[in-house]
Amino acid sequence: MPKMTFIDPDGTRREVDAPVGLSVLEIAHRNNINLEGACEGSLACSTCHVIVDGEDYERLQEASEDEEDMLDLAFGLTHTSRLGCQIIITEELDGLTVTLPSATRNMMVDKVEK
Repeated sequence: MPKMTFIDPDGTRREVDAPVGLSVLEIAHRNNINLEGACEGSLACSTCHVIVDGEDYERLQEASEDEEDMLDLAFGLTHTSRLGCQIIITEELDGLTVTLPSATRNMMVDKVEK
C-alpha cells in the first residue's frame, strides 16, 4: 500500500498509509490529521489547502480551473499549493509529502483559523 507524509506547521512529520483511490483530505481525516475540509471535498472552499513537496508536485495531475479558482482564496498560497480533496492517491504517488499551512481561510464562515 502506498504511504504519504503529512508535515504539521511545527515541522512534525507523520507517515501514514495512503490507500489508492482516496483523496489526501480523506486520508488526513482517517488519521486524525488537522486538515479541515469545510465543504467536505465538494470543491467549494480552500480549507483543505496543502503545500506539496516540490519533487512530488511534478507527479500530480494538473489542477482543474475550478481548483485554481478555490486556491486563489487559500491562506499562504505557494507555487506548489493544491487542495487535498483534489489529490487522489495512485500507486505512482507513493511517498507523497504535503505540508499543512500555518492557517486556513474559511470563506464559509469568513474567518482565518490558526
